[in-house]
Amino acid sequence: MARRLLLRAVDIHKLTLPTSARLCTHAPPAPLTLREQSNGIRRITLNDPRKRNALSLAMLQSLRQDILVDANSEDLRVIIISANGPVFSSGHDLKELTSLRGRGHHTQVFQACSEVMTLIQDIPVPVIAMVNGVATAAGCQLVASCDIAMATEKSTFATPGVNVGLFCSTPAVAIGRAVPKKVAMAMLFTGTPISAHDALLHGLVSKVVPEEHLEEETLAVAQRVCQASRPVVALGKATFHRQMAQGRDAAYATASQVMVDNLALRDGQEGIRAFIEKRKPVWSHAAEKAHD
Repeated sequence: MARRLLLRAVDIHKLTLPTSARLCTHAPPAPLTLREQSNGIRRITLNDPRKRNALSLAMLQSLRQDILVDANSEDLRVIIISANGPVFSSGHDLKELTSLRGRGHHTQVFQACSEVMTLIQDIPVPVIAMVNGVATAAGCQLVASCDIAMATEKSTFATPGVNVGLFCSTPAVAIGRAVPKKVAMAMLFTGTPISAHDALLHGLVSKVVPEEHLEEETLAVAQRVCQASRPVVALGKATFHRQMAQGRDAAYATASQVMVDNLALRDGQEGIRAFIEKRKPVWSHAAEKAHD
């Protein structure tokens, strides 16, 4: 009898709990990033809007994994990175950067961030940032690291770390290679946001569009990339980043050799034959050689 009364008391207690309290113990946490792929286009969405899509260590690890999955597959032609919520990304999670977490954890966070940013440039397919909102600090770094960036008119970009005592030194690596030096220094020293149109003027983004057209315009760019030969695009992307780090003469030497290598690709010769024969090329999308 006592046991039945105890069980009934427990059942009544459950019924009196708020719905959210009864459900929260069963609902799994939402994934930090979402990934889907169709027709050669992989879409990765930052999915932690409650934390302003902060690039926590877990978020960086999830983003890295989503980029790397089947990265060398011929089915993958382009990647789009976007975000849920009004903030594209607010940068690092400052709660991870307190003294309590320790120097080892801090090192791990910045190493993970650097790995993601360099991976974006090293992966053999173009990466497009689709920005609709605020991108600050490492979030701005993420935009600057992408090969192409599409942004809405309401989007803003900033490196405000100096205002909280943490200079944006790692974001400066990508931003300083995307915008003129004096623009980068003004952003870094003041933390003042720049508008989407100023970001376009200075080269931080590729195009500014109305919010209602962002999806359409970004997909149009991605689909255009998909029309080209995958190995040709991969070779071109790798060469562009390589020669940008070289002096003029070395860059010309590198690019000239790559042009010869490009001609040796099966798709390189297919494109030339198609042009001569006045037809559309039929790409193999395989890194096969037509000649040595």
